[in-house]
Amino acid sequence: MTTVQCRVIFGKKDEVVEGPDDADIVVSIGAADASLDPAVAYMRGTLKMAGPAAPFFELLKSGEIGSTLKRLASR
Repeated sequence: MTTVQCRVIFGKKDEVVEGPDDADIVVSIGAADASLDPAVAYMRGTLKMAGPAAPFFELLKSGEIGSTLKRLASR
């Protein structure tokens, strides 16, 4: 099973993190862009991903990442 860590960045040293530190995939996005569709944000370069691409694209397709990022951005 693939583990994911999501990070929404509000400013320097101000971010909300959900997921384990040793996650297979780490996704980060600025709070201003968290309302975008994650696939669009990734293609625009505002959503950054570290880890294997195939499981990441499956997560994008499922919508799991988008809902998590929107929830974290609404702190």
